[in-house]
Amino acid sequence: MELLHFHASDFPTRHHYLSKPTTFSTTTHRRLLSLFFPTRPTRSTTLRWSSTPRACSVEVPGGGKMVIELVGAFNDLTERMKVLSTSSSGLLFKSLKLSIPVLQTSPLTPDGRSPLSKALSIAMLLADLQMDAEVISAGILREVLEVGELNLHEIRSQIGSATAHLLHESLRVKNFASRVDILDDENAAALRKFCLTYYDIRALILDLALKLDMMRHLGHLPRYQQQIISLQVMKIYAPLAHAVGTNYISLELEDLSFQYLFPYSYLYVDTWLRSQETGGISLIDVYKDELLESLKSDPILAELVDDISVKGRYKSRYSTMKKLLKDGRRPEDVNDVLGLRVVLNPKSRENALEAGERACYRAHQIIQSMWKEIPSRTKDYISRPKGNGYRSLHMAVDVSEIGRTRPLMEIQIRTTEMDRLAVGGMASHSLYKAGLTNPEEVSVFFELFCIHSSS
Repeated sequence: MELLHFHASDFPTRHHYLSKPTTFSTTTHRRLLSLFFPTRPTRSTTLRWSSTPRACSVEVPGGGKMVIELVGAFNDLTERMKVLSTSSSGLLFKSLKLSIPVLQTSPLTPDGRSPLSKALSIAMLLADLQMDAEVISAGILREVLEVGELNLHEIRSQIGSATAHLLHESLRVKNFASRVDILDDENAAALRKFCLTYYDIRALILDLALKLDMMRHLGHLPRYQQQIISLQVMKIYAPLAHAVGTNYISLELEDLSFQYLFPYSYLYVDTWLRSQETGGISLIDVYKDELLESLKSDPILAELVDDISVKGRYKSRYSTMKKLLKDGRRPEDVNDVLGLRVVLNPKSRENALEAGERACYRAHQIIQSMWKEIPSRTKDYISRPKGNGYRSLHMAVDVSEIGRTRPLMEIQIRTTEMDRLAVGGMASHSLYKAGLTNPEEVSVFFELFCIHSSS
Protein backbone atom coordinates (compact mmCIF):
# COMPACT_ATOMS: atom_id res chain seq x y z
CA MET A 1 0.00 0.00 0.00
CA GLU A 2 1.46 3.34 -1.01
CA LEU A 3 0.61 7.04 -0.78
CA LEU A 4 1.82 9.20 -3.65
CA HIS A 5 2.31 12.94 -3.23
CA PHE A 6 2.89 15.17 -6.26
CA HIS A 7 3.95 18.80 -6.11
CA ALA A 8 1.44 21.32 -7.47
CA SER A 9 3.93 22.49 -10.10
CA ASP A 10 3.42 19.16 -11.89
CA PHE A 11 -0.14 20.19 -12.76
CA PRO A 12 -1.95 23.14 -14.36
CA THR A 13 -2.88 25.95 -11.96
CA ARG A 14 -6.62 25.24 -11.85
CA HIS A 15 -7.51 22.91 -8.98
CA HIS A 16 -10.21 20.27 -8.73
CA TYR A 17 -11.59 18.14 -5.96
CA LEU A 18 -12.75 14.59 -5.47
CA SER A 19 -14.94 13.58 -2.55
CA LYS A 20 -12.83 10.55 -1.62
CA PRO A 21 -9.39 9.07 -2.38
CA THR A 22 -9.04 6.95 -5.51
CA THR A 23 -7.45 3.51 -5.22
CA PHE A 24 -5.26 2.05 -7.92
CA SER A 25 -2.93 -0.89 -8.44
CA THR A 26 0.85 -1.18 -8.19
CA THR A 27 0.98 -1.50 -11.99
CA THR A 28 -0.86 1.79 -12.25
CA HIS A 29 1.63 3.33 -9.77
CA ARG A 30 4.52 2.45 -12.07
CA ARG A 31 2.66 3.66 -15.15
CA LEU A 32 1.82 6.96 -13.49
CA LEU A 33 5.37 7.46 -12.25
CA SER A 34 6.72 6.94 -15.75
CA LEU A 35 4.23 9.49 -17.06
CA PHE A 36 4.88 12.07 -14.37
CA PHE A 37 8.63 11.49 -14.19
CA PRO A 38 10.15 10.23 -17.47
CA THR A 39 13.55 10.71 -15.83
CA ARG A 40 14.34 10.92 -12.13
CA PRO A 41 12.20 13.21 -9.92
CA THR A 42 13.23 16.88 -9.66
CA ARG A 43 13.78 18.71 -6.39
CA SER A 44 10.34 20.28 -6.56
CA THR A 45 8.73 16.83 -6.60
CA THR A 46 7.95 15.11 -3.33
CA LEU A 47 7.43 11.35 -3.31
CA ARG A 48 6.44 9.67 -0.09
CA TRP A 49 5.65 5.98 0.35
CA SER A 50 3.79 4.63 3.35
CA SER A 51 1.62 1.70 4.40
CA THR A 52 -1.56 3.78 4.51
CA PRO A 53 -4.44 3.12 2.05
CA ARG A 54 -3.52 4.03 -1.49
CA ALA A 55 -4.46 7.46 -2.80
CA CYS A 56 -3.10 10.20 -4.99
CA SER A 57 -2.96 13.83 -3.88
CA VAL A 58 -1.38 17.15 -4.73
CA GLU A 59 0.63 19.27 -2.32
CA VAL A 60 -0.51 22.85 -2.89
CA PRO A 61 1.74 25.71 -1.69
CA GLY A 62 -0.07 27.94 0.76
CA GLY A 63 -1.84 25.23 2.67
CA GLY A 64 -4.13 22.29 2.25
CA LYS A 65 -4.13 19.11 0.23
CA MET A 66 -6.34 18.74 -2.84
CA VAL A 67 -7.35 15.28 -3.99
CA ILE A 68 -7.49 15.30 -7.76
CA GLU A 69 -9.72 13.48 -10.22
CA LEU A 70 -6.94 12.87 -12.69
CA VAL A 71 -5.81 9.51 -11.32
CA GLY A 72 -9.35 8.31 -10.72
CA ALA A 73 -10.39 9.03 -14.31
CA PHE A 74 -7.18 7.53 -15.70
CA ASN A 75 -7.68 4.42 -13.58
CA ASP A 76 -11.30 3.95 -14.67
CA LEU A 77 -10.45 4.30 -18.36
CA THR A 78 -7.46 1.97 -18.37
CA GLU A 79 -9.33 -0.72 -16.44
CA ARG A 80 -12.06 -0.74 -19.09
CA MET A 81 -9.61 -1.05 -21.98
CA LYS A 82 -8.44 -4.61 -22.68
CA VAL A 83 -5.42 -3.60 -24.76
CA LEU A 84 -3.31 -0.65 -23.60
CA SER A 85 0.23 0.25 -24.66
CA THR A 86 2.58 2.69 -22.96
CA SER A 87 2.02 5.27 -25.71
CA SER A 88 -1.76 4.91 -25.31
CA SER A 89 -1.45 5.40 -21.55
CA GLY A 90 0.60 8.51 -22.12
CA LEU A 91 -1.90 9.96 -24.58
CA LEU A 92 -4.86 9.38 -22.25
CA PHE A 93 -2.98 10.84 -19.32
CA LYS A 94 -1.95 13.98 -21.22
CA SER A 95 -5.52 14.50 -22.43
CA LEU A 96 -6.94 14.16 -18.93
CA LYS A 97 -4.24 16.38 -17.44
CA LEU A 98 -5.04 19.08 -20.00
CA SER A 99 -8.83 18.75 -19.79
CA ILE A 100 -9.72 18.24 -16.14
CA PRO A 101 -8.65 21.64 -14.75
CA VAL A 102 -10.30 23.43 -17.69
CA LEU A 103 -13.59 21.56 -17.40
CA GLN A 104 -13.75 21.74 -13.60
CA THR A 105 -13.98 25.54 -13.71
CA SER A 106 -16.26 25.82 -16.76
CA PRO A 107 -19.98 26.66 -16.50
CA LEU A 108 -22.53 23.87 -16.33
CA THR A 109 -23.80 22.39 -19.60
CA PRO A 110 -27.37 23.22 -20.69
CA ASP A 111 -28.61 19.92 -19.17
CA GLY A 112 -27.24 20.91 -15.76
CA ARG A 113 -24.15 18.69 -15.66
CA SER A 114 -20.56 19.73 -15.20
CA PRO A 115 -18.55 19.65 -18.46
CA LEU A 116 -16.11 17.27 -16.78
CA SER A 117 -18.85 14.80 -15.93
CA LYS A 118 -20.04 14.90 -19.55
CA ALA A 119 -16.53 14.44 -20.98
CA LEU A 120 -15.78 11.48 -18.72
CA SER A 121 -19.14 9.83 -19.50
CA ILE A 122 -18.33 9.95 -23.21
CA ALA A 123 -14.80 8.65 -22.59
CA MET A 124 -16.14 5.69 -20.58
CA LEU A 125 -18.61 4.87 -23.37
CA LEU A 126 -15.79 4.80 -25.91
CA ALA A 127 -13.57 2.72 -23.60
CA ASP A 128 -16.37 0.16 -23.18
CA LEU A 129 -16.52 -0.05 -26.99
CA GLN A 130 -12.77 -0.85 -26.92
CA MET A 131 -11.94 2.17 -29.06
CA ASP A 132 -8.29 3.18 -29.21
CA ALA A 133 -6.66 5.89 -27.08
CA GLU A 134 -6.85 8.48 -29.87
CA VAL A 135 -10.65 8.21 -30.10
CA ILE A 136 -11.06 8.28 -26.31
CA SER A 137 -8.69 11.25 -26.09
CA ALA A 138 -10.79 13.04 -28.72
CA GLY A 139 -13.93 12.22 -26.71
CA ILE A 140 -12.42 13.87 -23.63
CA LEU A 141 -11.15 16.93 -25.50
CA ARG A 142 -14.32 17.47 -27.51
CA GLU A 143 -15.90 19.13 -24.47
CA VAL A 144 -12.83 21.36 -24.08
CA LEU A 145 -13.47 22.61 -27.61
CA GLU A 146 -17.14 23.15 -26.79
CA VAL A 147 -16.37 25.40 -23.81
CA GLY A 148 -13.95 27.40 -25.99
CA GLU A 149 -10.88 27.17 -23.78
CA LEU A 150 -8.65 25.61 -26.46
CA ASN A 151 -8.73 25.42 -30.25
CA LEU A 152 -7.67 22.64 -32.62
CA HIS A 153 -4.25 24.17 -33.25
CA GLU A 154 -3.47 24.20 -29.52
CA ILE A 155 -4.68 20.62 -29.11
CA ARG A 156 -2.57 19.53 -32.07
CA SER A 157 0.56 21.05 -30.54
CA GLN A 158 -0.07 19.76 -27.01
CA ILE A 159 -1.68 16.35 -27.65
CA GLY A 160 -0.93 15.34 -31.24
CA SER A 161 -2.13 15.56 -34.82
CA ALA A 162 -4.07 12.25 -34.79
CA THR A 163 -6.36 13.35 -31.95
CA ALA A 164 -6.75 16.81 -33.52
CA HIS A 165 -7.73 15.17 -36.82
CA LEU A 166 -10.45 13.09 -35.12
CA LEU A 167 -11.78 16.19 -33.38
CA HIS A 168 -11.89 18.03 -36.70
CA GLU A 169 -13.75 15.12 -38.27
CA SER A 170 -16.22 14.91 -35.38
CA LEU A 171 -17.03 18.60 -35.79
CA ARG A 172 -17.73 17.94 -39.48
CA VAL A 173 -20.09 15.11 -38.55
CA LYS A 174 -21.85 17.20 -35.90
CA ASN A 175 -24.44 18.92 -38.10
CA PHE A 176 -24.56 16.76 -41.21
CA ALA A 177 -28.21 15.82 -40.50
CA SER A 178 -29.20 19.42 -41.28
CA ARG A 179 -28.23 18.89 -44.93
CA VAL A 180 -31.81 17.89 -45.78
CA ASP A 181 -35.08 19.74 -45.18
CA ILE A 182 -37.34 16.66 -45.12
CA LEU A 183 -36.12 13.60 -43.22
CA ASP A 184 -37.95 10.84 -45.10
CA ASP A 185 -36.62 7.32 -45.74
CA GLU A 186 -34.91 8.27 -49.01
CA ASN A 187 -33.09 11.26 -47.56
CA ALA A 188 -32.14 9.34 -44.43
CA ALA A 189 -30.59 6.57 -46.55
CA ALA A 190 -28.72 9.17 -48.61
CA LEU A 191 -27.35 10.79 -45.45
CA ARG A 192 -26.18 7.42 -44.08
CA LYS A 193 -24.41 6.63 -47.33
CA PHE A 194 -22.84 10.10 -47.39
CA CYS A 195 -21.64 9.68 -43.82
CA LEU A 196 -20.10 6.25 -44.42
CA THR A 197 -18.40 7.48 -47.58
CA TYR A 198 -16.92 10.80 -46.54
CA TYR A 199 -16.25 10.67 -42.79
CA ASP A 200 -13.59 8.89 -40.74
CA ILE A 201 -15.37 5.88 -39.24
CA ARG A 202 -13.74 6.45 -35.84
CA ALA A 203 -15.02 10.03 -35.80
CA LEU A 204 -18.44 8.62 -36.64
CA ILE A 205 -18.29 6.27 -33.62
CA LEU A 206 -17.24 9.22 -31.46
CA ASP A 207 -20.26 11.16 -32.71
CA LEU A 208 -22.53 8.19 -31.94
CA ALA A 209 -21.24 8.18 -28.36
CA LEU A 210 -21.95 11.92 -28.17
CA LYS A 211 -25.47 11.34 -29.51
CA LEU A 212 -26.14 8.62 -26.92
CA ASP A 213 -24.91 10.86 -24.10
CA MET A 214 -27.14 13.66 -25.39
CA MET A 215 -30.20 11.39 -25.64
CA ARG A 216 -29.67 10.23 -22.05
CA HIS A 217 -29.97 13.88 -20.91
CA LEU A 218 -32.60 15.28 -23.25
CA GLY A 219 -35.21 16.11 -20.61
CA HIS A 220 -34.24 19.78 -20.25
CA LEU A 221 -35.25 20.68 -23.81
CA PRO A 222 -38.74 21.75 -24.94
CA ARG A 223 -40.84 18.86 -26.22
CA TYR A 224 -40.73 19.92 -29.86
CA GLN A 225 -36.91 19.93 -29.80
CA GLN A 226 -36.86 16.54 -28.10
CA GLN A 227 -38.96 15.15 -30.94
CA ILE A 228 -36.89 16.76 -33.71
CA ILE A 229 -33.68 15.33 -32.28
CA SER A 230 -35.27 11.94 -31.60
CA LEU A 231 -36.51 11.69 -35.19
CA GLN A 232 -32.99 12.38 -36.50
CA VAL A 233 -31.56 9.76 -34.14
CA MET A 234 -34.17 7.15 -35.10
CA LYS A 235 -33.78 7.66 -38.85
CA ILE A 236 -30.02 8.27 -39.13
CA TYR A 237 -27.88 7.64 -36.07
CA ALA A 238 -29.41 4.44 -34.68
CA PRO A 239 -29.13 2.68 -38.09
CA LEU A 240 -25.56 3.95 -38.47
CA ALA A 241 -24.69 2.53 -35.04
CA HIS A 242 -25.93 -0.88 -36.24
CA ALA A 243 -23.96 -0.52 -39.45
CA VAL A 244 -20.62 0.04 -37.74
CA GLY A 245 -21.19 -2.74 -35.19
CA THR A 246 -21.95 -0.65 -32.09
CA ASN A 247 -25.18 -2.53 -31.58
CA TYR A 248 -25.79 -1.79 -27.93
CA ILE A 249 -25.55 1.94 -28.69
CA SER A 250 -28.04 1.48 -31.52
CA LEU A 251 -30.54 -0.35 -29.30
CA GLU A 252 -30.41 2.33 -26.62
CA LEU A 253 -30.69 5.11 -29.21
CA GLU A 254 -33.79 3.39 -30.63
CA ASP A 255 -35.40 3.00 -27.22
CA LEU A 256 -34.70 6.58 -26.16
CA SER A 257 -36.00 7.97 -29.46
CA PHE A 258 -39.09 5.74 -29.18
CA GLN A 259 -39.70 7.09 -25.68
CA TYR A 260 -39.70 10.74 -26.83
CA LEU A 261 -41.54 10.21 -30.11
CA PHE A 262 -44.29 7.87 -28.86
CA PRO A 263 -44.38 8.17 -25.05
CA TYR A 264 -47.68 6.31 -24.52
CA SER A 265 -46.69 3.36 -26.71
CA TYR A 266 -43.34 3.22 -24.96
CA LEU A 267 -45.04 3.21 -21.57
CA TYR A 268 -47.32 0.35 -22.66
CA VAL A 269 -44.41 -1.86 -23.76
CA ASP A 270 -42.20 -0.85 -20.84
CA THR A 271 -44.91 -1.63 -18.30
CA TRP A 272 -45.43 -5.08 -19.78
CA LEU A 273 -41.71 -5.87 -19.82
CA ARG A 274 -41.33 -4.72 -16.23
CA SER A 275 -44.19 -7.02 -15.24
CA GLN A 276 -41.92 -9.97 -16.05
CA GLU A 277 -40.61 -10.10 -12.51
CA THR A 278 -40.91 -12.55 -9.65
CA GLY A 279 -40.91 -11.13 -6.14
CA GLY A 280 -39.45 -7.83 -7.33
CA ILE A 281 -36.52 -9.59 -9.07
CA SER A 282 -36.13 -9.34 -12.82
CA LEU A 283 -37.06 -12.61 -14.46
CA ILE A 284 -34.01 -12.53 -16.68
CA ASP A 285 -31.77 -12.28 -13.60
CA VAL A 286 -33.44 -15.35 -12.10
CA TYR A 287 -32.77 -17.41 -15.23
CA LYS A 288 -29.25 -16.02 -15.63
CA ASP A 289 -28.23 -17.00 -12.09
CA GLU A 290 -29.86 -20.41 -12.43
CA LEU A 291 -28.06 -21.17 -15.68
CA LEU A 292 -24.68 -19.91 -14.46
CA GLU A 293 -24.88 -22.12 -11.37
CA SER A 294 -25.69 -25.20 -13.47
CA LEU A 295 -22.86 -24.52 -15.91
CA LYS A 296 -20.26 -23.92 -13.22
CA SER A 297 -21.22 -27.08 -11.32
CA ASP A 298 -20.72 -29.35 -14.34
CA PRO A 299 -17.42 -31.29 -14.04
CA ILE A 300 -17.13 -31.97 -17.79
CA LEU A 301 -17.40 -28.28 -18.62
CA ALA A 302 -14.93 -27.43 -15.86
CA GLU A 303 -12.30 -29.55 -17.64
CA LEU A 304 -12.75 -27.57 -20.85
CA VAL A 305 -13.00 -23.92 -19.75
CA ASP A 306 -11.33 -21.47 -17.39
CA ASP A 307 -14.22 -19.07 -17.12
CA ILE A 308 -17.97 -18.89 -17.80
CA SER A 309 -20.10 -15.77 -18.08
CA VAL A 310 -23.82 -15.44 -18.71
CA LYS A 311 -25.30 -12.14 -19.85
CA GLY A 312 -29.01 -11.42 -19.91
CA ARG A 313 -31.21 -8.91 -21.70
CA TYR A 314 -34.83 -8.10 -22.39
CA LYS A 315 -35.77 -7.38 -25.97
CA SER A 316 -35.59 -3.63 -26.53
CA ARG A 317 -38.81 -1.65 -26.20
CA TYR A 318 -38.58 -0.50 -29.80
CA SER A 319 -37.97 -4.00 -31.18
CA THR A 320 -40.90 -5.34 -29.14
CA MET A 321 -43.21 -2.64 -30.45
CA LYS A 322 -42.18 -3.39 -34.04
CA LYS A 323 -43.10 -7.04 -33.48
CA LEU A 324 -46.50 -6.05 -32.07
CA LEU A 325 -47.25 -3.76 -35.02
CA LYS A 326 -45.92 -6.10 -37.69
CA ASP A 327 -48.56 -8.79 -37.39
CA GLY A 328 -50.84 -7.73 -34.55
CA ARG A 329 -49.41 -10.06 -31.91
CA ARG A 330 -50.18 -9.79 -28.23
CA PRO A 331 -47.14 -9.03 -26.02
CA GLU A 332 -47.09 -12.58 -24.62
CA ASP A 333 -46.85 -13.96 -28.18
CA VAL A 334 -43.65 -12.07 -29.00
CA ASN A 335 -40.68 -14.45 -29.04
CA ASP A 336 -37.17 -13.66 -27.84
CA VAL A 337 -38.35 -11.11 -25.29
CA LEU A 338 -35.97 -12.87 -22.91
CA GLY A 339 -32.41 -13.53 -23.99
CA LEU A 340 -29.27 -15.06 -22.46
CA ARG A 341 -25.76 -15.26 -23.88
CA VAL A 342 -23.30 -17.84 -22.61
CA VAL A 343 -19.63 -16.97 -23.23
CA LEU A 344 -17.06 -19.70 -22.53
CA ASN A 345 -13.33 -19.08 -22.21
CA PRO A 346 -11.54 -22.37 -23.14
CA LYS A 347 -8.42 -23.47 -21.30
CA SER A 348 -5.12 -22.53 -22.92
CA ARG A 349 -3.87 -25.61 -24.71
CA GLU A 350 -2.82 -26.78 -28.15
CA ASN A 351 -6.36 -27.75 -29.11
CA ALA A 352 -8.06 -24.72 -27.51
CA LEU A 353 -10.26 -24.24 -30.58
CA GLU A 354 -11.57 -27.80 -30.38
CA ALA A 355 -12.01 -27.53 -26.61
CA GLY A 356 -14.03 -24.35 -27.08
CA GLU A 357 -16.37 -26.01 -29.56
CA ARG A 358 -16.80 -29.04 -27.29
CA ALA A 359 -17.59 -26.70 -24.40
CA CYS A 360 -20.31 -24.98 -26.45
CA TYR A 361 -22.01 -28.29 -27.23
CA ARG A 362 -21.68 -29.42 -23.60
CA ALA A 363 -23.37 -26.20 -22.47
CA HIS A 364 -26.12 -26.96 -24.99
CA GLN A 365 -26.70 -30.34 -23.35
CA ILE A 366 -26.86 -28.80 -19.89
CA ILE A 367 -29.46 -26.26 -21.03
CA GLN A 368 -31.51 -29.07 -22.62
CA SER A 369 -31.69 -30.74 -19.20
CA MET A 370 -32.97 -27.53 -17.59
CA TRP A 371 -35.64 -26.29 -19.99
CA LYS A 372 -37.64 -27.62 -22.92
CA GLU A 373 -35.82 -26.84 -26.17
CA ILE A 374 -37.75 -25.81 -29.28
CA PRO A 375 -35.87 -27.84 -31.96
CA SER A 376 -37.22 -25.85 -34.89
CA ARG A 377 -35.51 -22.72 -33.56
CA THR A 378 -32.06 -24.25 -32.96
CA LYS A 379 -29.38 -22.92 -35.31
CA ASP A 380 -25.83 -24.26 -35.26
CA TYR A 381 -23.53 -21.58 -36.64
CA ILE A 382 -20.50 -23.29 -35.10
CA SER A 383 -20.41 -26.32 -37.39
CA ARG A 384 -21.90 -24.26 -40.23
CA PRO A 385 -20.66 -20.65 -39.85
CA LYS A 386 -22.35 -17.83 -41.70
CA GLY A 387 -20.71 -16.54 -44.84
CA ASN A 388 -19.27 -13.54 -42.95
CA GLY A 389 -17.56 -15.79 -40.39
CA TYR A 390 -20.15 -15.47 -37.62
CA ARG A 391 -20.06 -18.49 -35.28
CA SER A 392 -22.43 -19.21 -32.40
CA LEU A 393 -24.99 -21.79 -31.26
CA HIS A 394 -28.53 -20.43 -31.03
CA MET A 395 -31.43 -22.14 -29.30
CA ALA A 396 -34.84 -21.24 -27.86
CA VAL A 397 -36.36 -22.76 -24.74
CA ASP A 398 -39.80 -22.75 -23.17
CA VAL A 399 -39.63 -21.35 -19.62
CA SER A 400 -43.37 -21.39 -18.99
CA GLU A 401 -44.55 -22.51 -15.58
CA ILE A 402 -47.68 -24.32 -14.44
CA GLY A 403 -50.50 -21.81 -14.67
CA ARG A 404 -48.39 -19.13 -16.38
CA THR A 405 -47.27 -19.01 -19.99
CA ARG A 406 -44.10 -17.07 -20.74
CA PRO A 407 -42.48 -16.03 -24.03
CA LEU A 408 -39.75 -18.27 -25.42
CA MET A 409 -36.27 -17.43 -24.22
CA GLU A 410 -33.43 -17.24 -26.74
CA ILE A 411 -29.99 -18.48 -25.68
CA GLN A 412 -26.73 -17.94 -27.57
CA ILE A 413 -23.67 -20.06 -26.76
CA ARG A 414 -20.20 -19.10 -27.95
CA THR A 415 -16.54 -18.89 -26.97
CA THR A 416 -14.77 -15.64 -26.08
CA GLU A 417 -13.18 -15.51 -29.54
CA MET A 418 -16.53 -16.07 -31.27
CA ASP A 419 -18.03 -13.35 -29.09
CA ARG A 420 -15.24 -10.90 -29.87
CA LEU A 421 -15.76 -11.33 -33.61
CA ALA A 422 -19.55 -11.12 -33.34
CA VAL A 423 -19.58 -8.02 -31.14
CA GLY A 424 -16.97 -6.44 -33.40
CA GLY A 425 -19.61 -5.93 -36.05
CA MET A 426 -18.89 -8.76 -38.49
CA ALA A 427 -22.42 -10.12 -38.65
CA SER A 428 -24.52 -9.16 -41.67
CA HIS A 429 -27.42 -8.87 -39.22
CA SER A 430 -26.02 -5.42 -38.46
CA LEU A 431 -26.42 -4.39 -42.09
CA TYR A 432 -29.99 -5.66 -42.19
CA LYS A 433 -30.94 -3.86 -38.99
CA ALA A 434 -29.22 -0.68 -40.23
CA GLY A 435 -31.40 -0.54 -43.32
CA LEU A 436 -28.40 -0.80 -45.65
CA THR A 437 -30.33 -2.71 -48.26
CA ASN A 438 -28.90 -0.88 -51.25
CA PRO A 439 -25.97 -2.96 -52.66
CA GLU A 440 -23.88 0.17 -53.30
CA GLU A 441 -24.38 1.36 -49.73
CA VAL A 442 -23.45 -2.07 -48.36
CA SER A 443 -20.27 -2.19 -50.46
CA VAL A 444 -19.24 1.25 -49.20
CA PHE A 445 -19.73 0.09 -45.61
CA PHE A 446 -17.72 -3.10 -46.04
CA GLU A 447 -14.84 -1.24 -47.71
CA LEU A 448 -14.69 1.26 -44.85
CA PHE A 449 -15.13 -1.42 -42.21
CA CYS A 450 -12.21 -3.44 -43.60
CA ILE A 451 -10.00 -0.33 -43.64
CA HIS A 452 -10.95 0.41 -40.02
CA SER A 453 -10.37 -3.19 -38.92
CA SER A 454 -6.91 -3.32 -40.46
CA SER A 455 -5.79 0.01 -39.01
